[in-house]
Amino acid sequence: MADSLGNGAILCDIDRRGVATVTFNRPAVNNAYNGDFIDGLLQALDLLGAQQGLRCVLLRGNGRHFQAGADLTWIRAVSGGSVADNESASRRTAEAVRRLDAAEVPTIALVHGGCFGGGTGIVAACDMVIASDDAVFSISETRWGLMAGIILPQLVQAIGLRQVRRYALTGERFDAQEARRIGLVHEVVSTDGLDAAAARILDQILMNAPLATAQTKHTARAAAGAEIAGWTFDALVREHAAKRRSAEAAEGLDSFRERRKPRWYPA
Repeated sequence: MADSLGNGAILCDIDRRGVATVTFNRPAVNNAYNGDFIDGLLQALDLLGAQQGLRCVLLRGNGRHFQAGADLTWIRAVSGGSVADNESASRRTAEAVRRLDAAEVPTIALVHGGCFGGGTGIVAACDMVIASDDAVFSISETRWGLMAGIILPQLVQAIGLRQVRRYALTGERFDAQEARRIGLVHEVVSTDGLDAAAARILDQILMNAPLATAQTKHTARAAAGAEIAGWTFDALVREHAAKRRSAEAAEGLDSFRERRKPRWYPA
């Protein structure tokens, strides 16, 4: 039976092979992340970090979408809190993505439907990404007066600065084939083909020596300079938290709630 974490926002199950499945479980809000979701993901990473014989982690979402970024209702509530409250929320969010990025075992994201905002950071932090042909992506924070600073290191590693400069600055949506072209996704399959594609890759991983696999991942990340220095991480957290409390973010969130264009859009 799967462990229910973060008040049920995250489900975590480990099978007899040592393959863990982490499932985002807020389908009513398209798996948008909030405090429970972040806490649940951190709890899952704690659980898996202590698991003997862990070989691989699969990430997937319940419902119609993989992960729709931040729950903007939650963002609005957090933004009204203190500086310390906002920095805590940003730090926990950034830490979840950083720990996923540095996980010792291979990680595979199975993406269907929408993958927006923080969801793109999650998939960028995974070693392998398989998307269904109905998947849609967007680095959407700027649309709401926010910014994606705490996931930009992983996105730059995954798709390169040139593509980040397009998609994080426009916030535009792009499909699974474009995600594959720019390197965010490794493989695109039919909507009902995710499990079969995952099984094929898992079989390849399980044929490989566990310690050699972990060492290969660690050395590859080190060679690419993928580890974020502590002072850089702290600066990203502070910037992310401060932007959430800004007047521009307040206007962006108001425009979402009121279903209108933001005031910075020319009349």
